[in-house]
Amino acid sequence: MKSSTLNWPPVVLSFLTIVGLALVTSSFVIINPGQAGVLSILGKSQDGVLLEGIHLKPPLVSTVDVYDVTVQKFEVPAQSSTKDLQDLSGRFAINFRLDPTEVVNIRRTQGTLENIVSKIVAPQTQESFKIAAARRTVEEAITQRSELKQDFDDALTFRLDKYGILVLDTSVVDLTFSTEFAKAVEDKQIAEQRARRAVYIAQEAEQEAQAEINRAKGRAEAQRLIAETLKAKGGQLVLQKEAIEAWKGGGAQVPRVLVMGQGSNVPLLFDLQQAAGDETDQSG
Repeated sequence: MKSSTLNWPPVVLSFLTIVGLALVTSSFVIINPGQAGVLSILGKSQDGVLLEGIHLKPPLVSTVDVYDVTVQKFEVPAQSSTKDLQDLSGRFAINFRLDPTEVVNIRRTQGTLENIVSKIVAPQTQESFKIAAARRTVEEAITQRSELKQDFDDALTFRLDKYGILVLDTSVVDLTFSTEFAKAVEDKQIAEQRARRAVYIAQEAEQEAQAEINRAKGRAEAQRLIAETLKAKGGQLVLQKEAIEAWKGGGAQVPRVLVMGQGSNVPLLFDLQQAAGDETDQSG
């Protein structure tokens, strides 16, 4: 018996060796870090996910579907109507990964990663965007972009979680709105600029009017002071004139008058009698 085995042709021995190696290699599978595997025997998925490491499996009748459970990123478009019935379009970058513990269920219900994106992620992104956009007007969607994103994140996370898809982050790549709304926004901005300009002009006119009133008050005050000064000087001239007339009429006492020194604002007491005596002495 032993001798007959040793006498097998080399071709047969090579074939048996290849078959043996194939059986050995097909009896285990290696799952790398960042991967999760699903074992199927005769086309039926088995419970229990295969995580990183070496796993035994029945040869020839089994296969292992390996899924990437690291972070995936896809850009997904979405369209919706806002609360004021304006069309709003967006494009979102979705960062997600598959829950390793749910890979078996994902394999049974969705299949490949491409199917997950096209059949689950994209439609749920659309629905989540509709929920977020319907809560605000198109103007609020633009001015309250962070609140819009938060509502979108909450809705998308809730919807994808039941499929074993974990949303890690989202970002709004772009938001676009209708041409009619763009024109309305432009008209509104122009109107606001004109209104601000009108307010500025009115304030400027009011300030100019107040300045004119202040200038008029200043001129009136100056005229009043001039009038009082002239009135006071006029009274002094009348008194001086009366005193001179009294002296000419033979009064016993020569009046004294106040005069302003030349080049000075200091008044001088001028004695007319003394001045008359001085003139008499000079003439003698």
